[in-house]
Amino acid sequence: MPTPAILFDIDGTLVDSNYLHVHAWQRAFAEVGAEVEAWRVHRGIGMDGSSLLEELMPNDGDDVKARAKDLHSRFYRETARLLAPLPGTRRLLDLVAATGLQVVLATSAPEDELALLRKVLDQEEIVSAVTSSDDVATAKPEPDIVEVALQRAKVSADRALFVGDSIWDIRAAARAGVECIGFESGGIDVLRLQAEGAVAVYRNPGDLADHLDESPIGRLAERVSSGD
Repeated sequence: MPTPAILFDIDGTLVDSNYLHVHAWQRAFAEVGAEVEAWRVHRGIGMDGSSLLEELMPNDGDDVKARAKDLHSRFYRETARLLAPLPGTRRLLDLVAATGLQVVLATSAPEDELALLRKVLDQEEIVSAVTSSDDVATAKPEPDIVEVALQRAKVSADRALFVGDSIWDIRAAARAGVECIGFESGGIDVLRLQAEGAVAVYRNPGDLADHLDESPIGRLAERVSSGD
């Protein structure tokens, strides 16, 4: 039976990128003449890009939305030098791999952005599977990206955990039948993450690494070691 898997979102979960996305979207919206407040942009980070645009620019045409999306990608790439792993990211991934669980990158980032994120993480040797926006028609909060990650890891929903930083992560995981651990590192507070259904909430990767043994990941690893 395939080894249980930990499915990790990347943006805001493993890499400190959420506010770079907010800034890039703000610049893009300003360029196309859309007035969108920064707090509304932040609230949508982690949502599928097309869904975010529909939420924030409901009265604009597809051509304007497409231009805003392209501009966001361009402005985000311009800030790539500022991308960095969140505190404890590499330690957490190493610890998860050391338990014998699979490390899966379950992201809906476009391939060009994913390449930047994987370079920042620099943990290719312990990653067993990866997803991107190319794998699904609609990403979070729809469950498709989580389901693709499960398929690539060859595990069922009850033999996996999702780790994310947004309400969209939690909703997508729940719709796929996977429990979700939440991080505050994306800018969403613990109460909101708990209210959405996170089974546990930690500040960032380092906080989870410090408490891994007693976490849902630690309990899943115990199941593996006991032959379950």
